[in-house]
Amino acid sequence: MFSDKQKPRAMNEVGGQPNRIEKNTKIKGDIISEADFRIDGKLDGNVKTSGKVVIGKDGYIHGKVECVNADIEGSFNGELLVSDLLSLKSSAVIEGTVSVSKLAVEPGATFNASCTMGGGKAAGTGFKSSNNGAAKAS
Repeated sequence: MFSDKQKPRAMNEVGGQPNRIEKNTKIKGDIISEADFRIDGKLDGNVKTSGKVVIGKDGYIHGKVECVNADIEGSFNGELLVSDLLSLKSSAVIEGTVSVSKLAVEPGATFNASCTMGGGKAAGTGFKSSNNGAAKAS
């Protein structure tokens, strides 16, 4: 039962199991991690990770998020900095400012944000959108 023959588990594997904030959980504060994050609850604060951030359908973040990739089904209000791909599902509601390299928006998503694409290289060529999800060049 307590055999030493079992393989030891690596506790600090990057890219292992994602961190989760479950539904009906509310957190106020900042999070820094190298692993992926999934938020199905509510976070009032900042997230900084070298992984992926997923906001589930019932998830909500109010603050600043810095990550490599993000998939959003729920709600976000604040500053979103995604160095690679931001994917907005049809149920997503985004408000604030967004800086992204690549953007994928499903029909039905609400995208009320100023958006700069190109990882800061295209700073003068941002897009602004109305709440019907259709982007307009500014």
